[in-house]
Amino acid sequence: MNLFEATEISEGKNYQPLAEKMRPQKLSDFVGQEKILRGALGRMIEQGKIPSMIFYGAPGTGKTSLAKIIANTTESNFVKINAALSGISELRGIVKEAEDQRSFYRRRTILFIDEIHRFNKGQQDFLLPYVEDGRLILIGATTENPFFEVNGALLSRVKIVRLSKLTVDEIKKILRQAIDVEFKNLPVEEKALEVIADFADGDARIALNLLEQAAFENGVTLENLREVLGERIRKYDKKGDNHYDTASAFIKSMRGSDADAAIYYLAKMIDGGEDLNFIARRIVICAAEDVGNADPMALVVANAAAQVAQFVGLPEARIPLAQAVTYIAGAPKSNAAYLAIDSALEDVKNNRDVDEIPLHLRDTSYKGSKFFGHGKGYKYPHDFENHFVEQQYLPDSRKTARYYFPTDIGREGEIKKSLQARWKDRR
Repeated sequence: MNLFEATEISEGKNYQPLAEKMRPQKLSDFVGQEKILRGALGRMIEQGKIPSMIFYGAPGTGKTSLAKIIANTTESNFVKINAALSGISELRGIVKEAEDQRSFYRRRTILFIDEIHRFNKGQQDFLLPYVEDGRLILIGATTENPFFEVNGALLSRVKIVRLSKLTVDEIKKILRQAIDVEFKNLPVEEKALEVIADFADGDARIALNLLEQAAFENGVTLENLREVLGERIRKYDKKGDNHYDTASAFIKSMRGSDADAAIYYLAKMIDGGEDLNFIARRIVICAAEDVGNADPMALVVANAAAQVAQFVGLPEARIPLAQAVTYIAGAPKSNAAYLAIDSALEDVKNNRDVDEIPLHLRDTSYKGSKFFGHGKGYKYPHDFENHFVEQQYLPDSRKTARYYFPTDIGREGEIKKSLQARWKDRR
């Protein structure tokens, strides 16, 4: 073996992925999670008062790094295990080591359990007494909702800390830190950093891996990224024309009752990394604007899907969104309510000075209102048959105005009949 080959082998053994090299060692180097670190958790870390916790968040949000920083900051013994590979016998050894650390060195032990949701009930129960009496400070990490995956007894003894997905700007900051340390002499295109940050979808580890691969191609450029990512670089541009064209096609497909097309454009937006809130808002708006009172349940389904999608996150969020999209596409359509509010708004803007509220409808809750004639002649609908009585509600200047013209479609047809039965003069 020559010297060159020996050097290569030695370097190979010492190789560390860029994501590991760039793991922050102190809080000032940690990027993201500012909201929680500026709050109670940050103060606890500074004061060295560390409770047992479970970090819940998407991959690459800094769960492991934050746990190590806490251990470094508090000068604690740090033990890391993976729940998928560890059992109770290993936990017994860790407890013994923790007791020794506390007795001989007066050091706390932080036990970091990655994928803690993979521990069964027996393994979780084993930890209870040691977490409760402080022999172990448990920091669990999970991408799954701990309220579903961790048993109640353990949950009651830990603080749940939800880590947010990193923003594009935060990912770019991490990439620039890595470039300053490892690749400062290589050409770097700003557009390439944007592509990496966007593609990583909040996962710092993915972003750093892509940066490292592109750097091996002698520069962080769009051309080198194409070599690294191949077909995985989408044509979908969240800030360009394709973004707006796709959103437009999505809405028009739901409005046009084409469930297949609507689902296709939903898939295109999800695959392109579109913001879930943006997608959900489009669905809710379409339910109100294009389905309206023809099927009022469309708005209920859309709103529920938006809330559930936010709660569970991707990839599961695609399911409630798809349910809402197909419901809206298949629902009867009416834009009568949408047209009504726009018509009324136009009327209000053009007649602000002459629209006086009828005296019998005005507020009577304050002393002296009767002096001005407020409420005089008002008929309380519940005192009449069928809880309805004809009286004027619109201002005198607009008393014959019509804004809402219900269709005969779906549930709105029943609303139309109900209104016509009451307001015979408006047929």
